[in-house]
Amino acid sequence: MDTTPTTLPVRVHTHYRSVKKLGSWTEARAFEVRGRRGSVVLDLRSPLIGDGDIEIDVDLDHSMLKLLVPEDANIDHWDLRFAGRGRVKDWTGRGGAGRRVVIKGEMRHAEIRVHRGGIATLSAMFTREYVKDVRRAHREGGFPTIDDPTRVA
Repeated sequence: MDTTPTTLPVRVHTHYRSVKKLGSWTEARAFEVRGRRGSVVLDLRSPLIGDGDIEIDVDLDHSMLKLLVPEDANIDHWDLRFAGRGRVKDWTGRGGAGRRVVIKGEMRHAEIRVHRGGIATLSAMFTREYVKDVRRAHREGGFPTIDDPTRVA
């Protein structure tokens, strides 16, 4: 992972709680996710994220990581180590010519769920953050962006 001062990884940590990073929340392509008996949702559909591979370094213990990715994203979890039960749930499992998401690190009794396209949109819509975004958009006369980060606010 390239850790020059301009490309330090974004750190997301959860300890017995839920953390959701939805919409266009970052421009980074490198992430460190640490979880202990919690859940993390990372929205990686933003057009602000630069070109190239997205790297996610995980250390999950009895936790769940949900990735919201574009329909044509390729998920590479070859370097992911499992201790105990754990799996990567990618129901469609098919990538295309889109962005590559590289997941590495270790999981202990944990799981990673990959939601693509329409399912990713629904996952983002069924959150409190989306309701707040809709209310903000109504107040300001704009559009919500959490459900579709590619939409201009």
